[in-house]
Amino acid sequence: MMDRHELARIFNETGLLLELKGENPFKARAYYNAARTVENLGEDLEKLVKEERLHEVPGFGEAIVKKIHEWAQTGKIEFYENLKNTTPPGLLEFLRIPGLGPKRINQLYTVLKISSLEDLEEACAKDRLLTLPGFGARTQEKICAGVKFVKEHRGRFLWGEAMASALELREELAGYPAVSRVEVAGSLRRSTPVVKDANLVAATGDPRGTMAFLAGLPQVERVTGSGEAKISVLLRNGLNVDLQVVGEEEFPFALLYFTGSREHNIALSRLAKEMGYEVNKSGIFRGKERLSCRDEAEVYRQLGLLWIPPELRENRGEIEAAAGKQLPDLVEAGEIRGVFHVHSNYSDGGTPLAQMAEAAAAAGYQYLGMADHSRSAFYAGGLSEEELAAQGREIDALNREYRERGIDFKIFKGIEVEILPSGELDYTPEVLRELDFVIGSVHSHFSMDRDAMTKRILKAMENPYLTMLGHPTGRLLLERPPYEVDLEAVLAKAAEKGVVIEFNANPYRLDLDWTWIRRAKEMGVLIAVNPDAHSPHELDLARSHLPVARKGWLERKDVFNTRTAVEAAEYFSRRKQRF
Repeated sequence: MMDRHELARIFNETGLLLELKGENPFKARAYYNAARTVENLGEDLEKLVKEERLHEVPGFGEAIVKKIHEWAQTGKIEFYENLKNTTPPGLLEFLRIPGLGPKRINQLYTVLKISSLEDLEEACAKDRLLTLPGFGARTQEKICAGVKFVKEHRGRFLWGEAMASALELREELAGYPAVSRVEVAGSLRRSTPVVKDANLVAATGDPRGTMAFLAGLPQVERVTGSGEAKISVLLRNGLNVDLQVVGEEEFPFALLYFTGSREHNIALSRLAKEMGYEVNKSGIFRGKERLSCRDEAEVYRQLGLLWIPPELRENRGEIEAAAGKQLPDLVEAGEIRGVFHVHSNYSDGGTPLAQMAEAAAAAGYQYLGMADHSRSAFYAGGLSEEELAAQGREIDALNREYRERGIDFKIFKGIEVEILPSGELDYTPEVLRELDFVIGSVHSHFSMDRDAMTKRILKAMENPYLTMLGHPTGRLLLERPPYEVDLEAVLAKAAEKGVVIEFNANPYRLDLDWTWIRRAKEMGVLIAVNPDAHSPHELDLARSHLPVARKGWLERKDVFNTRTAVEAAEYFSRRKQRF
Protein backbone atom coordinates (compact mmCIF):
# COMPACT_ATOMS: atom_id res chain seq x y z
CA MET A 1 0.00 0.00 0.00
CA MET A 2 1.23 3.49 -0.85
CA ASP A 3 1.10 5.73 2.20
CA ARG A 4 0.11 9.11 0.81
CA HIS A 5 0.75 10.74 4.20
CA GLU A 6 4.38 9.62 4.00
CA LEU A 7 4.66 10.98 0.46
CA ALA A 8 3.12 14.28 1.59
CA ARG A 9 5.65 14.42 4.43
CA ILE A 10 8.51 13.92 1.97
CA PHE A 11 7.25 16.66 -0.34
CA ASN A 12 6.67 19.05 2.56
CA GLU A 13 10.14 18.39 3.96
CA THR A 14 11.63 18.84 0.48
CA GLY A 15 10.12 22.34 0.39
CA LEU A 16 11.54 23.09 3.83
CA LEU A 17 15.00 21.83 2.87
CA LEU A 18 14.96 23.97 -0.26
CA GLU A 19 14.05 27.03 1.78
CA LEU A 20 16.74 26.27 4.34
CA LYS A 21 19.28 26.22 1.53
CA GLY A 22 18.03 29.59 0.28
CA GLU A 23 16.67 28.20 -2.98
CA ASN A 24 14.04 29.91 -5.13
CA PRO A 25 10.89 30.22 -2.96
CA PHE A 26 8.67 29.32 -5.93
CA LYS A 27 10.46 25.98 -6.19
CA ALA A 28 9.85 25.29 -2.51
CA ARG A 29 6.21 26.31 -2.85
CA ALA A 30 5.73 23.76 -5.63
CA TYR A 31 6.61 20.98 -3.18
CA TYR A 32 4.40 22.43 -0.42
CA ASN A 33 1.52 22.52 -2.90
CA ALA A 34 2.29 18.95 -3.99
CA ALA A 35 2.21 17.81 -0.36
CA ARG A 36 -1.17 19.45 0.19
CA THR A 37 -2.53 17.97 -3.05
CA VAL A 38 -1.37 14.46 -2.10
CA GLU A 39 -3.03 14.74 1.33
CA ASN A 40 -6.32 15.83 -0.22
CA LEU A 41 -6.47 13.46 -3.21
CA GLY A 42 -10.01 12.42 -4.00
CA GLU A 43 -8.80 9.19 -5.66
CA ASP A 44 -6.61 6.34 -4.52
CA LEU A 45 -2.95 7.25 -5.06
CA GLU A 46 -1.94 3.71 -5.99
CA LYS A 47 -4.65 3.55 -8.64
CA LEU A 48 -3.54 6.87 -10.13
CA VAL A 49 0.04 5.61 -10.35
CA LYS A 50 -0.86 2.25 -11.90
CA GLU A 51 -3.16 3.84 -14.46
CA GLU A 52 -0.54 6.53 -15.19
CA ARG A 53 -3.07 9.30 -14.55
CA LEU A 54 -1.03 11.43 -12.16
CA HIS A 55 -0.68 14.12 -14.82
CA GLU A 56 -4.47 14.60 -14.64
CA VAL A 57 -4.21 15.86 -11.05
CA PRO A 58 -4.30 19.69 -10.97
CA GLY A 59 -0.97 21.07 -9.75
CA PHE A 60 1.10 17.98 -10.58
CA GLY A 61 3.75 19.03 -13.07
CA GLU A 62 6.12 16.72 -14.89
CA ALA A 63 8.80 16.91 -12.16
CA ILE A 64 6.34 15.98 -9.38
CA VAL A 65 4.82 13.12 -11.40
CA LYS A 66 8.28 11.73 -12.12
CA LYS A 67 9.21 11.82 -8.43
CA ILE A 68 5.98 10.07 -7.40
CA HIS A 69 6.68 7.27 -9.88
CA GLU A 70 10.24 7.01 -8.54
CA TRP A 71 8.92 6.77 -4.98
CA ALA A 72 6.29 4.18 -6.00
CA GLN A 73 8.96 1.99 -7.63
CA THR A 74 11.85 2.37 -5.16
CA GLY A 75 10.36 3.73 -1.94
CA LYS A 76 12.71 6.72 -2.19
CA ILE A 77 13.11 10.03 -4.00
CA GLU A 78 16.78 10.64 -4.80
CA PHE A 79 16.35 14.43 -4.99
CA TYR A 80 14.94 14.47 -1.44
CA GLU A 81 17.58 12.07 -0.12
CA ASN A 82 20.38 14.24 -1.53
CA LEU A 83 18.86 17.37 0.00
CA LYS A 84 18.55 15.67 3.37
CA ASN A 85 22.07 14.27 3.30
CA THR A 86 23.60 17.66 2.51
CA THR A 87 21.65 19.58 5.16
CA PRO A 88 22.88 19.55 8.78
CA PRO A 89 20.15 17.67 10.72
CA GLY A 90 20.10 20.34 13.40
CA LEU A 91 18.64 22.87 10.98
CA LEU A 92 15.37 20.95 10.77
CA GLU A 93 15.18 21.00 14.59
CA PHE A 94 15.43 24.80 14.41
CA LEU A 95 12.07 24.90 12.63
CA ARG A 96 10.41 23.88 15.89
CA ILE A 97 11.63 27.06 17.57
CA PRO A 98 9.12 29.93 17.59
CA GLY A 99 10.47 32.91 15.66
CA LEU A 100 12.75 30.86 13.44
CA GLY A 101 11.63 30.36 9.87
CA PRO A 102 13.71 29.06 6.94
CA LYS A 103 15.14 32.49 6.06
CA ARG A 104 16.40 33.19 9.56
CA ILE A 105 17.76 29.67 9.91
CA ASN A 106 19.64 30.16 6.65
CA GLN A 107 21.14 33.34 8.14
CA LEU A 108 22.23 31.52 11.29
CA TYR A 109 23.89 28.81 9.27
CA THR A 110 25.52 30.81 6.49
CA VAL A 111 26.67 33.80 8.57
CA LEU A 112 27.28 32.40 12.05
CA LYS A 113 27.90 28.74 11.06
CA ILE A 114 25.32 27.56 13.62
CA SER A 115 24.11 24.05 12.81
CA SER A 116 22.96 22.48 16.10
CA LEU A 117 20.83 23.35 19.10
CA GLU A 118 23.93 23.36 21.25
CA ASP A 119 25.61 25.88 18.90
CA LEU A 120 22.49 28.02 18.95
CA GLU A 121 22.25 27.90 22.73
CA GLU A 122 25.87 29.02 23.05
CA ALA A 123 25.35 31.81 20.50
CA CYS A 124 22.35 33.08 22.48
CA ALA A 125 24.37 33.08 25.70
CA LYS A 126 27.06 35.18 24.00
CA ASP A 127 24.57 37.56 22.30
CA ARG A 128 25.92 36.59 18.87
CA LEU A 129 22.43 36.66 17.36
CA LEU A 130 22.29 40.41 17.94
CA THR A 131 24.94 40.82 15.22
CA LEU A 132 22.47 39.66 12.55
CA PRO A 133 20.04 42.04 10.83
CA GLY A 134 16.51 41.67 12.19
CA PHE A 135 17.58 39.84 15.37
CA GLY A 136 16.82 42.05 18.35
CA ALA A 137 17.10 41.34 22.07
CA ARG A 138 13.46 40.23 22.30
CA THR A 139 13.85 37.87 19.33
CA GLN A 140 16.99 36.36 20.85
CA GLU A 141 15.18 35.89 24.17
CA LYS A 142 12.32 34.02 22.46
CA ILE A 143 14.78 31.85 20.53
CA CYS A 144 16.65 30.99 23.76
CA ALA A 145 13.38 29.88 25.37
CA GLY A 146 12.54 27.89 22.23
CA VAL A 147 15.90 26.10 22.30
CA LYS A 148 15.25 25.04 25.91
CA PHE A 149 11.76 23.75 25.01
CA VAL A 150 12.99 21.75 22.00
CA LYS A 151 15.89 20.22 23.96
CA GLU A 152 13.52 19.15 26.73
CA HIS A 153 11.33 17.33 24.18
CA ARG A 154 14.08 15.73 22.12
CA GLY A 155 13.54 12.08 21.32
CA ARG A 156 9.82 12.26 22.06
CA PHE A 157 6.98 11.27 19.77
CA LEU A 158 3.34 12.18 19.36
CA TRP A 159 0.99 9.50 20.68
CA GLY A 160 -0.65 8.82 17.31
CA GLU A 161 2.65 8.59 15.47
CA ALA A 162 4.21 6.20 17.99
CA MET A 163 1.01 4.16 18.31
CA ALA A 164 0.89 3.62 14.55
CA SER A 165 4.43 2.19 14.64
CA ALA A 166 3.65 0.04 17.69
CA LEU A 167 0.47 -1.38 16.16
CA GLU A 168 2.36 -2.24 12.99
CA LEU A 169 4.91 -4.18 15.05
CA ARG A 170 2.14 -5.86 17.05
CA GLU A 171 0.58 -7.02 13.78
CA GLU A 172 3.90 -8.42 12.59
CA LEU A 173 4.56 -10.21 15.89
CA ALA A 174 1.03 -11.63 16.01
CA GLY A 175 1.82 -13.39 12.73
CA TYR A 176 4.88 -15.13 14.17
CA PRO A 177 3.86 -18.77 14.84
CA ALA A 178 5.34 -18.98 18.33
CA VAL A 179 3.48 -15.89 19.61
CA SER A 180 0.08 -16.60 21.19
CA ARG A 181 -0.69 -13.09 22.44
CA VAL A 182 0.90 -9.68 21.96
CA GLU A 183 -0.21 -6.21 23.06
CA VAL A 184 1.05 -2.64 23.19
CA ALA A 185 1.88 -1.59 26.76
CA GLY A 186 3.50 1.36 28.53
CA SER A 187 2.58 5.02 28.20
CA LEU A 188 1.24 4.37 24.69
CA ARG A 189 -1.43 2.03 26.04
CA ARG A 190 -2.24 4.61 28.68
CA SER A 191 -2.71 7.16 25.84
CA THR A 192 -0.21 9.71 27.07
CA PRO A 193 -0.13 12.56 24.50
CA VAL A 194 3.66 12.49 24.08
CA VAL A 195 5.86 9.42 24.62
CA LYS A 196 9.57 8.69 24.52
CA ASP A 197 9.33 5.01 23.52
CA ALA A 198 6.99 2.12 22.75
CA ASN A 199 6.52 -1.05 24.79
CA LEU A 200 5.14 -4.40 23.71
CA VAL A 201 4.53 -7.60 25.66
CA ALA A 202 4.36 -10.95 23.88
CA ALA A 203 3.43 -14.42 25.14
CA THR A 204 5.60 -16.91 23.32
CA GLY A 205 6.98 -20.41 23.54
CA ASP A 206 10.11 -19.31 21.65
CA PRO A 207 11.55 -16.21 23.33
CA ARG A 208 14.81 -16.09 21.37
CA GLY A 209 13.13 -16.71 18.04
CA THR A 210 10.51 -14.04 18.76
CA MET A 211 13.15 -11.46 19.64
CA ALA A 212 15.19 -12.36 16.56
CA PHE A 213 12.06 -12.00 14.43
CA LEU A 214 11.49 -8.46 15.74
CA ALA A 215 15.13 -7.55 15.17
CA GLY A 216 14.88 -8.68 11.55
CA LEU A 217 11.86 -6.59 10.62
CA PRO A 218 12.47 -3.93 7.94
CA GLN A 219 11.28 -1.13 10.24
CA VAL A 220 14.17 -1.84 12.63
CA GLU A 221 17.34 0.22 12.26
CA ARG A 222 19.37 -1.64 14.88
CA VAL A 223 19.24 -3.59 18.14
CA THR A 224 20.19 -1.42 21.11
CA GLY A 225 20.02 -4.05 23.85
CA SER A 226 18.94 -7.61 24.53
CA GLY A 227 18.63 -10.18 27.28
CA GLU A 228 16.85 -13.46 27.99
CA ALA A 229 13.38 -11.92 28.12
CA LYS A 230 13.74 -8.47 26.58
CA ILE A 231 15.00 -6.84 23.42
CA SER A 232 15.30 -3.13 22.66
CA VAL A 233 15.43 -1.82 19.11
CA LEU A 234 15.59 1.52 17.36
CA LEU A 235 13.18 1.95 14.46
CA ARG A 236 14.13 3.78 11.28
CA ASN A 237 11.84 6.64 12.30
CA GLY A 238 13.85 7.12 15.52
CA LEU A 239 11.39 5.48 17.92
CA ASN A 240 12.85 3.22 20.64
CA VAL A 241 10.89 0.00 21.18
CA ASP A 242 11.13 -2.50 24.06
CA LEU A 243 9.69 -5.98 23.64
CA GLN A 244 9.16 -8.09 26.75
CA VAL A 245 8.70 -11.82 26.08
CA VAL A 246 6.95 -14.02 28.67
CA GLY A 247 5.23 -17.34 29.01
CA GLU A 248 1.50 -17.63 28.33
CA GLU A 249 0.65 -17.94 32.04
CA GLU A 250 2.61 -14.78 32.87
CA PHE A 251 1.12 -12.64 30.12
CA PRO A 252 -1.77 -10.95 32.03
CA PHE A 253 0.54 -9.93 34.89
CA ALA A 254 3.30 -8.73 32.57
CA LEU A 255 0.86 -6.71 30.47
CA LEU A 256 -0.54 -5.05 33.61
CA TYR A 257 2.94 -4.37 35.03
CA PHE A 258 4.51 -3.02 31.85
CA THR A 259 1.46 -0.87 31.08
CA GLY A 260 2.00 0.96 34.37
CA SER A 261 2.01 3.66 35.42
CA ARG A 262 4.66 3.20 38.08
CA GLU A 263 2.44 4.99 40.59
CA HIS A 264 -0.52 2.77 39.69
CA ASN A 265 1.60 -0.37 40.10
CA ILE A 266 2.90 0.77 43.51
CA ALA A 267 -0.66 1.42 44.71
CA LEU A 268 -1.78 -2.02 43.46
CA SER A 269 1.17 -3.66 45.20
CA ARG A 270 0.29 -1.88 48.45
CA LEU A 271 -3.33 -3.02 48.19
CA ALA A 272 -2.26 -6.60 47.44
CA LYS A 273 0.01 -6.64 50.47
CA GLU A 274 -2.86 -5.50 52.71
CA MET A 275 -4.85 -8.48 51.41
CA GLY A 276 -2.05 -10.97 52.01
CA TYR A 277 -0.93 -11.16 48.38
CA GLU A 278 2.11 -10.15 46.42
CA VAL A 279 1.65 -8.92 42.86
CA ASN A 280 4.44 -8.37 40.35
CA LYS A 281 5.22 -8.79 36.65
CA SER A 282 5.25 -12.59 37.00
CA GLY A 283 1.98 -13.13 38.83
CA ILE A 284 -0.16 -12.65 41.89
CA PHE A 285 1.02 -14.84 44.77
CA ARG A 286 -0.42 -16.11 48.04
CA GLY A 287 2.79 -17.18 49.71
CA LYS A 288 4.58 -19.27 47.08
CA GLU A 289 1.38 -20.17 45.25
CA ARG A 290 0.74 -18.25 42.03
CA LEU A 291 -2.94 -17.69 41.39
CA SER A 292 -4.13 -18.42 37.88
CA CYS A 293 -5.53 -15.48 35.91
CA ARG A 294 -6.51 -15.58 32.24
CA ASP A 295 -6.46 -11.82 31.69
CA GLU A 296 -6.04 -8.46 33.41
CA ALA A 297 -9.67 -8.41 34.52
CA GLU A 298 -9.08 -11.53 36.65
CA VAL A 299 -5.97 -9.97 38.21
CA TYR A 300 -7.96 -6.93 39.26
CA ARG A 301 -10.81 -9.15 40.44
CA GLN A 302 -8.47 -11.05 42.75
CA LEU A 303 -7.73 -7.69 44.38
CA GLY A 304 -11.43 -6.86 44.75
CA LEU A 305 -11.40 -4.34 41.91
CA LEU A 306 -13.20 -3.76 38.66
CA TRP A 307 -10.99 -3.86 35.57
CA ILE A 308 -9.46 -0.40 35.17
CA PRO A 309 -9.13 0.94 31.60
CA PRO A 310 -5.46 1.60 30.76
CA GLU A 311 -6.11 5.33 30.15
CA LEU A 312 -6.99 5.78 33.84
CA ARG A 313 -4.00 4.01 35.38
CA GLU A 314 -2.24 7.05 36.81
CA ASN A 315 -3.05 6.58 40.54
CA ARG A 316 -5.46 9.51 40.51
CA GLY A 317 -8.33 7.84 42.35
CA GLU A 318 -9.00 5.04 39.87
CA ILE A 319 -8.17 2.26 42.35
CA GLU A 320 -10.54 3.66 44.95
CA ALA A 321 -13.23 4.08 42.26
CA ALA A 322 -12.70 0.49 41.10
CA ALA A 323 -12.98 -0.77 44.67
CA GLY A 324 -16.26 1.13 45.14
CA LYS A 325 -17.60 0.10 41.72
CA GLN A 326 -17.71 3.76 40.71
CA LEU A 327 -15.42 3.79 37.70
CA PRO A 328 -16.63 5.97 34.84
CA ASP A 329 -18.20 4.26 31.84
CA LEU A 330 -15.75 5.82 29.39
CA VAL A 331 -17.07 7.23 26.12
CA GLU A 332 -16.53 4.97 23.10
CA ALA A 333 -15.56 6.01 19.57
CA GLY A 334 -18.84 4.65 18.20
CA GLU A 335 -20.74 7.10 20.40
CA ILE A 336 -19.32 10.14 18.57
CA ARG A 337 -22.25 11.05 16.30
CA GLY A 338 -20.87 14.09 14.54
CA VAL A 339 -17.92 16.46 14.36
CA PHE A 340 -17.48 20.20 14.66
CA HIS A 341 -14.48 22.38 13.79
CA VAL A 342 -14.06 21.39 10.16
CA HIS A 343 -12.38 23.51 7.47
CA SER A 344 -13.01 23.54 3.72
CA ASN A 345 -11.40 25.28 0.77
CA TYR A 346 -13.42 28.35 1.70
CA SER A 347 -10.44 29.05 4.00
CA ASP A 348 -7.34 26.88 4.52
CA GLY A 349 -8.83 23.42 3.94
CA GLY A 350 -8.02 21.65 0.72
CA THR A 351 -11.42 20.14 -0.05
CA PRO A 352 -14.76 21.63 -1.18
CA LEU A 353 -17.48 21.80 1.47
CA ALA A 354 -19.76 19.30 -0.29
CA GLN A 355 -16.97 16.71 -0.44
CA MET A 356 -16.19 17.16 3.25
CA ALA A 357 -19.85 16.54 4.03
CA GLU A 358 -19.94 13.51 1.78
CA ALA A 359 -16.84 12.09 3.50
CA ALA A 360 -18.35 12.70 6.94
CA ALA A 361 -21.55 10.88 5.99
CA ALA A 362 -19.54 8.01 4.50
CA ALA A 363 -17.60 7.75 7.78
CA GLY A 364 -20.87 7.20 9.62
CA TYR A 365 -21.30 10.64 11.15
CA GLN A 366 -24.79 12.14 11.39
CA TYR A 367 -23.69 15.75 11.12
CA LEU A 368 -20.82 18.06 10.27
CA GLY A 369 -20.09 21.43 11.85
CA MET A 370 -18.30 23.68 9.35
CA ALA A 371 -15.97 26.21 10.99
CA ASP A 372 -13.71 27.93 8.50
CA HIS A 373 -11.49 30.77 9.64
CA SER A 374 -12.81 34.30 10.20
CA ARG A 375 -11.69 37.42 8.37
CA SER A 376 -8.76 38.42 10.63
CA ALA A 377 -7.07 35.09 9.90
CA PHE A 378 -5.87 36.40 6.53
CA TYR A 379 -2.92 33.97 6.69
CA ALA A 380 -5.46 31.10 6.55
CA GLY A 381 -7.79 32.59 3.94
CA GLY A 382 -10.23 33.90 6.53
CA LEU A 383 -13.75 34.58 5.23
CA SER A 384 -15.15 38.02 4.59
CA GLU A 385 -18.74 38.59 5.65
CA GLU A 386 -19.81 38.10 2.03
CA GLU A 387 -17.91 34.80 1.73
CA LEU A 388 -19.38 33.57 5.01
CA ALA A 389 -22.88 34.39 3.75
CA ALA A 390 -22.15 32.55 0.47
CA GLN A 391 -21.00 29.51 2.41
CA GLY A 392 -24.19 29.67 4.44
CA ARG A 393 -26.28 29.62 1.27
CA GLU A 394 -24.36 26.57 0.01
CA ILE A 395 -24.95 24.79 3.32
CA ASP A 396 -28.67 25.60 3.16
CA ALA A 397 -28.84 24.19 -0.38
CA LEU A 398 -27.02 21.00 0.60
CA ASN A 399 -29.23 20.46 3.67
CA ARG A 400 -32.30 20.97 1.49
CA GLU A 401 -30.96 18.39 -0.98
CA TYR A 402 -30.35 15.87 1.84
CA ARG A 403 -33.94 16.27 3.06
CA GLU A 404 -35.38 15.86 -0.45
CA ARG A 405 -33.32 12.72 -1.00
CA GLY A 406 -34.21 11.30 2.41
CA ILE A 407 -30.60 11.41 3.63
CA ASP A 408 -30.32 11.64 7.43
CA PHE A 409 -27.40 14.06 7.55
CA LYS A 410 -27.06 17.71 8.49
CA ILE A 411 -24.44 20.42 8.07
CA PHE A 412 -24.32 23.02 10.81
CA LYS A 413 -23.27 26.57 9.92
CA GLY A 414 -20.39 27.78 12.04
CA ILE A 415 -17.14 29.71 12.09
CA GLU A 416 -13.81 29.48 13.90
CA VAL A 417 -13.75 33.13 14.89
CA GLU A 418 -10.60 34.90 16.04
CA ILE A 419 -10.52 35.97 19.66
CA LEU A 420 -8.82 39.33 19.13
CA PRO A 421 -6.25 40.61 21.66
CA SER A 422 -8.99 42.87 23.07
CA GLY A 423 -11.22 39.85 23.75
CA GLU A 424 -13.67 40.92 21.06
CA LEU A 425 -14.79 38.40 18.45
CA ASP A 426 -13.97 38.93 14.78
CA TYR A 427 -17.52 39.59 13.51
CA THR A 428 -20.41 41.74 14.66
CA PRO A 429 -23.30 40.19 16.64
CA GLU A 430 -25.48 40.59 13.54
CA VAL A 431 -23.19 38.27 11.58
CA LEU A 432 -22.71 35.73 14.38
CA ARG A 433 -26.46 35.57 15.02
CA GLU A 434 -27.01 33.91 11.64
CA LEU A 435 -24.79 30.93 12.50
CA ASP A 436 -25.70 27.73 14.32
CA PHE A 437 -22.54 27.74 16.43
CA VAL A 438 -19.36 29.77 16.94
CA ILE A 439 -15.95 28.45 17.96
CA GLY A 440 -13.67 31.12 19.43
CA SER A 441 -9.92 30.51 19.19
CA VAL A 442 -6.68 32.35 19.91
CA HIS A 443 -4.28 32.27 16.96
CA SER A 444 -2.07 35.28 17.66
CA HIS A 445 -0.34 37.33 20.38
CA PHE A 446 0.59 34.19 22.33
CA SER A 447 3.16 36.11 24.41
CA MET A 448 0.55 38.05 26.41
CA ASP A 449 1.09 37.61 30.14
CA ARG A 450 -1.14 35.27 32.13
CA ASP A 451 -3.43 37.97 33.46
CA ALA A 452 -3.91 39.66 30.07
CA MET A 453 -4.50 36.37 28.22
CA THR A 454 -6.99 35.23 30.84
CA LYS A 455 -8.92 38.52 30.62
CA ARG A 456 -8.87 38.24 26.81
CA ILE A 457 -10.46 34.78 26.83
CA LEU A 458 -12.91 35.50 29.64
CA LYS A 459 -14.17 38.56 27.79
CA ALA A 460 -14.71 36.47 24.65
CA MET A 461 -16.66 33.95 26.70
CA GLU A 462 -18.98 36.73 27.81
CA ASN A 463 -20.09 37.09 24.19
CA PRO A 464 -23.54 35.46 23.99
CA TYR A 465 -22.81 33.98 20.55
CA LEU A 466 -19.68 32.06 21.56
CA THR A 467 -20.64 28.38 21.65
CA MET A 468 -17.26 26.66 22.02
CA LEU A 469 -13.73 27.60 23.04
CA GLY A 470 -11.25 26.12 20.55
CA HIS A 471 -7.86 24.57 21.47
CA PRO A 472 -7.93 26.34 24.86
CA THR A 473 -4.18 26.63 25.55
CA GLY A 474 -2.86 26.99 22.00
CA ARG A 475 -0.16 24.38 22.49
CA LEU A 476 1.51 22.52 19.63
CA LEU A 477 3.01 19.35 21.05
CA LEU A 478 6.79 19.12 20.63
CA GLU A 479 6.73 22.51 18.86
CA ARG A 480 5.15 25.22 21.00
CA PRO A 481 4.32 25.39 24.71
CA PRO A 482 0.85 26.51 25.81
CA TYR A 483 0.33 30.21 26.33
CA GLU A 484 -0.02 31.41 29.91
CA VAL A 485 -3.65 31.37 31.03
CA ASP A 486 -5.64 30.72 34.22
CA LEU A 487 -7.51 27.59 33.16
CA GLU A 488 -9.38 27.31 36.45
CA ALA A 489 -10.94 30.71 35.75
CA VAL A 490 -11.66 29.76 32.12
CA LEU A 491 -13.41 26.54 33.13
CA ALA A 492 -15.40 28.37 35.81
CA LYS A 493 -16.57 30.86 33.17
CA ALA A 494 -17.47 28.00 30.82
CA ALA A 495 -19.57 26.41 33.55
CA GLU A 496 -21.27 29.73 34.27
CA LYS A 497 -22.00 30.62 30.63
CA GLY A 498 -22.64 27.15 29.23
CA VAL A 499 -19.69 27.40 26.83
CA VAL A 500 -18.49 24.05 25.48
CA ILE A 501 -14.74 23.48 25.75
CA GLU A 502 -12.99 21.81 22.86
CA PHE A 503 -10.70 18.82 23.02
CA ASN A 504 -8.89 19.42 19.76
CA ALA A 505 -8.05 15.94 18.44
CA ASN A 506 -5.43 17.15 15.97
CA PRO A 507 -2.41 15.00 16.93
CA TYR A 508 -0.21 18.09 17.30
CA ARG A 509 -2.63 19.74 19.74
CA LEU A 510 -4.64 17.26 21.88
CA ASP A 511 -5.76 20.38 23.69
CA LEU A 512 -7.36 20.63 26.34
CA ASP A 513 -4.86 18.45 28.21
CA TRP A 514 -6.39 15.38 29.83
CA THR A 515 -5.56 16.58 33.36
CA TRP A 516 -7.75 19.64 32.77
CA ILE A 517 -10.43 17.63 30.98
CA ARG A 518 -11.06 15.80 34.23
CA ARG A 519 -11.31 19.12 36.07
CA ALA A 520 -13.77 20.37 33.42
CA LYS A 521 -15.88 17.24 33.95
CA GLU A 522 -15.89 17.83 37.72
CA MET A 523 -17.14 21.39 37.09
CA GLY A 524 -19.93 20.22 34.79
CA VAL A 525 -18.40 21.66 31.60
CA LEU A 526 -19.23 19.90 28.34
CA ILE A 527 -16.36 18.79 26.10
CA ALA A 528 -16.59 18.68 22.29
CA VAL A 529 -14.16 16.21 20.74
CA ASN A 530 -13.32 18.05 17.51
CA PRO A 531 -10.99 16.94 14.70
CA ASP A 532 -9.95 20.41 13.45
CA ALA A 533 -10.09 18.67 10.06
CA HIS A 534 -8.67 20.33 6.95
CA SER A 535 -9.18 17.31 4.68
CA PRO A 536 -11.50 14.26 4.59
CA HIS A 537 -9.06 11.80 6.13
CA GLU A 538 -8.70 14.04 9.21
CA LEU A 539 -12.41 13.81 10.05
CA ASP A 540 -11.87 10.59 11.96
CA LEU A 541 -9.30 12.13 14.32
CA ALA A 542 -12.23 12.62 16.70
CA ARG A 543 -12.48 8.84 16.99
CA SER A 544 -8.87 7.75 16.57
CA HIS A 545 -7.53 10.16 19.22
CA LEU A 546 -10.45 9.80 21.61
CA PRO A 547 -8.36 7.60 23.98
CA VAL A 548 -6.28 10.66 24.94
CA ALA A 549 -9.46 12.52 25.94
CA ARG A 550 -10.72 9.44 27.80
CA LYS A 551 -7.79 9.89 30.19
CA GLY A 552 -9.86 12.74 31.61
CA TRP A 553 -12.53 10.21 32.75
CA LEU A 554 -14.97 11.33 30.04
CA GLU A 555 -18.28 9.54 29.76
CA ARG A 556 -20.83 9.82 26.98
CA LYS A 557 -22.84 12.43 28.89
CA ASP A 558 -19.76 14.65 29.16
CA VAL A 559 -19.12 14.82 25.40
CA PHE A 560 -21.22 17.28 23.41
CA ASN A 561 -20.95 15.51 20.06
CA THR A 562 -22.35 12.24 21.34
CA ARG A 563 -25.69 14.05 20.92
CA THR A 564 -27.87 13.48 17.90
CA ALA A 565 -28.18 16.19 15.25
CA VAL A 566 -31.59 17.09 16.63
CA GLU A 567 -30.24 17.35 20.18
CA ALA A 568 -27.30 19.49 19.05
CA ALA A 569 -29.63 21.78 17.08
CA GLU A 570 -31.91 22.14 20.13
CA TYR A 571 -28.91 23.05 22.28
CA PHE A 572 -27.85 25.77 19.85
CA SER A 573 -31.41 27.07 19.61
CA ARG A 574 -31.84 27.23 23.40
CA ARG A 575 -28.60 29.21 23.72
CA LYS A 576 -29.80 31.77 21.16
CA GLN A 577 -33.16 32.13 22.91
CA ARG A 578 -31.39 33.14 26.11
CA PHE A 579 -30.24 36.41 24.55
